[in-house]
Amino acid sequence: MKHTPQISLDEATALVKDGDILLQGGFGMTGNPVHLMHALAKTGTKDLTFIGNNVGEPGIGGGLLLRNGQIKKMIGSYFTSNPEAVKAAQSGQVEYELLPQGTLAEAIRAGGAGIGGFFTPTSAGTVLAEGKETKLLNGEEQVFIPGIRGNVAFVRAWKADTAGNLQYRMTEQNFNRAMATAADLVIAEVEEIVELGELDPNQIHTPGCFVDYLVEAKLTLEDLGSSASVSSGRKVSESRMNMAQRALKELRKGDVVNLGIGIPTLVADLIHPEDDINLHTENGMLGVGPAPKDGGALDYPVNAGKIPVTALPGSSYFDSAESFGMIRGKHIDVAVMGGLQVDEHGDLANWAVPGKPLLGVGGAMDLASGAKKLIITMTHCNRDGSPKVVSKCSLPLTSKGSVDIIITDKAVFEFINGKLCLTELMPGATFEEVRTLTSANFVEKLK
Repeated sequence: MKHTPQISLDEATALVKDGDILLQGGFGMTGNPVHLMHALAKTGTKDLTFIGNNVGEPGIGGGLLLRNGQIKKMIGSYFTSNPEAVKAAQSGQVEYELLPQGTLAEAIRAGGAGIGGFFTPTSAGTVLAEGKETKLLNGEEQVFIPGIRGNVAFVRAWKADTAGNLQYRMTEQNFNRAMATAADLVIAEVEEIVELGELDPNQIHTPGCFVDYLVEAKLTLEDLGSSASVSSGRKVSESRMNMAQRALKELRKGDVVNLGIGIPTLVADLIHPEDDINLHTENGMLGVGPAPKDGGALDYPVNAGKIPVTALPGSSYFDSAESFGMIRGKHIDVAVMGGLQVDEHGDLANWAVPGKPLLGVGGAMDLASGAKKLIITMTHCNRDGSPKVVSKCSLPLTSKGSVDIIITDKAVFEFINGKLCLTELMPGATFEEVRTLTSANFVEKLK
């Protein structure tokens, strides 16, 4: 059995050279090799191409490299959570490439598996597909994505043995498993290194043949920044709760359901065990339970909003590539997400607005095109009174023709035989009001 060398943080970061492509595991600060990243930030290494779901919070992890000017280009799915990343992109200080979260995960997995690239329906018909090769496969437009490999990968695991076998904990697999296969040099930061034989072979997630070096580094709540917070109670308006309650009525016993950020997260608070609804989060968990009432964030998995949650009996954990395989493979029955616009053709726009950099698509494109049923919850109008249910989306598209149901604070619309139909009025709304505040053409089929 091979022995994987254990090295110091300084020895590890000395292996990263100017101009390298650096893969960094983690989802937010969960499973993030933050000690390696902070050690790298103390070096003069520069002109890095950073690849990760996001660069992290300002001044933490990849966010610290960005602040130091060590990053030349960043490739990921969600940079808008870091204002410094937005500013750097807008000013041209840093090049950037945005990929849908599931596309990014699969591209890394493909690169690690020696696959040159793949076609995916995710992002077809959107600005992210512009300039890329497309083909009609199985009657569906699909976009070609090259595989991704790096010079160095920094990953974070819970335990390792001296042979380099890695074991992850809860939702810490995320991008780490794929990245551990997709670089010329893989350095694993781990909480604990144990002797051979102490890890059950059935519980090993990354075999040691992928790992070149180990660094032991204990994680504390302070290392996680604001991601360490446990969700607290919040006051919810009656109209938002009405939308959540109406969305719940669309869910059936046995459904596997993904809930997006915003109004959809309220649906989780309404689900009871007897409903038999299995919640999925795209960062790698099936069987999501309610937010914990107390305890530290290190004690819990996190959801796609990076908020600590509990695990229900029968829950399972997996990595981001497998999670998005579930989505694209039509194993998610229902996705509930927010929207900026939905048009009368079922097109959805929910990730970008004019005048702001296109820096935060996350998993929305994958879910919108991959879920069997897509429900959009949103206010009926923008703050200026302009409608969100429109004849044609003017904002950058998330997906084409994918929406099944729209639930607003005024009405419920369903797409029936390809036509937008008004099927219900929400409490306090009138038909005349909905007609006035909706610019899309629709058919009245009130129940």
